[in-house]
Amino acid sequence: MIKIGLVGYGKAGHAVAQVLRDDPRFELCWVARRSACADGHTLQGSEIPLIGLEGISLSNWLDDHPVDALVDFSVPESLMEYGEELKRRNMMLVSAISAYTETQLDYARSLGGYTRILCSPNITLGINFLIMAAKLLRSIAPFADVEILEQHFKEKPEISGTARKIAESLELGSEKITSLRLGGIVGHHEVIFGFPYQTVRLTHDSIKREAFGTGAAFALDELALFDKGFYIFDDLLMKKLREQLTVQ
Repeated sequence: MIKIGLVGYGKAGHAVAQVLRDDPRFELCWVARRSACADGHTLQGSEIPLIGLEGISLSNWLDDHPVDALVDFSVPESLMEYGEELKRRNMMLVSAISAYTETQLDYARSLGGYTRILCSPNITLGINFLIMAAKLLRSIAPFADVEILEQHFKEKPEISGTARKIAESLELGSEKITSLRLGGIVGHHEVIFGFPYQTVRLTHDSIKREAFGTGAAFALDELALFDKGFYIFDDLLMKKLREQLTVQ
């Protein structure tokens, strides 16, 4: 059983916590949010501690509440706060942060020299499979026109990190991304390939934020089988694909 500390308790973090606490492969030991939290707080309906990163020594907390892995759904700056603890304690990291700077990403890559690090701007299984399929189709038909459509809840101001990741993986610029903000849409991503006589649409919809939790659970389970290093979600999926091809 993998012992987990969850960093980030917004809407996504709350949903991820529910998935991880119900999965028998894991023990969710504690959840940390950015703001201060009174002593003795726990997740609703459980005895799992809820702590605030402000005003505590994370090193001392980990001494008393050790875990095998951190799952991060907070903000990019958190990486610099716990990074050295990952190195010192050989903890795995599954990060779903979508807005790391290049400096922060370089730091995450360097941590791969000490432990197992996975960074994915969208941790859902479906979207990562979509990216893999889109890359394959792009390699088969580089002449096709390609556009990316992303839709999210109206309070989300920026282009989604997932849409940027799709564009990057297909070697497209941000001008190929169309963004719509409508109501309470959790997340919709669509890659449209325009051929001379046909159109192919690859679509993924996040129906509930718990999809992030099932993706994080898959990533934790698979990452535990890897050697130390820096990985992206593609690495996990390619390993599964190679295993299936070997079986056949």
